[in-house]
Amino acid sequence: MLKPAQVKDFVNAATKCNFDVDIYYNRYVVDAKSILGVFGLDLTQKLTVEYSGYDQSFEQVLNSLTVA
Repeated sequence: MLKPAQVKDFVNAATKCNFDVDIYYNRYVVDAKSILGVFGLDLTQKLTVEYSGYDQSFEQVLNSLTVA
């Protein structure tokens, strides 16, 4: 489960990206730049992040949250 501080860090990093970042869970798609949208997801479940660009800071945050 993600902690509120981790969600905040993730959303802040996604917001700095100049490309779209989406989070998928089942049939729901949420804009990862929306803190309310992200908190509306069930953060205990496996979520899929999809994006079409590269930002080193975002990659670092995403890698820190990735569960293998």
